[in-house]
Amino acid sequence: MSRIMIVDDYKPFCIKWADFFASNYPGKAIIEIFTNPFSALPHLSSDISLLLVDYEMPLLDGKKFLYYATNKGVDKNRIIIASARDSEHLHKEFPQGSCLAVINKDDPVQNSAFLMIVDSIMRKIEC
Repeated sequence: MSRIMIVDDYKPFCIKWADFFASNYPGKAIIEIFTNPFSALPHLSSDISLLLVDYEMPLLDGKKFLYYATNKGVDKNRIIIASARDSEHLHKEFPQGSCLAVINKDDPVQNSAFLMIVDSIMRKIEC
């Protein structure tokens, strides 16, 4: 069974995505949500199939969290950074290759792309 970790200080966002994964991929993954990034740090490991991280969190931002996650063995190609910032800013902060994707969580077009990425990952997990 795969592991999906959602780290965002805004609990409704965590619940929204946890519900999405549970309803669209029932029984395929253990879904862990953390509203405090420091609480999530001890749970980082190489067996995470997908890590969804908020870019702007108090105390520990998504860029630093990405650094800690990859040093704990999480594959950078399994990490998606989400933010309300515009895509130009996000791509400047997270150059191509630093993670799987960066998305503006308020942009419907980017959310559609995000759903395609998630579906691709979930199909790979099933194999």
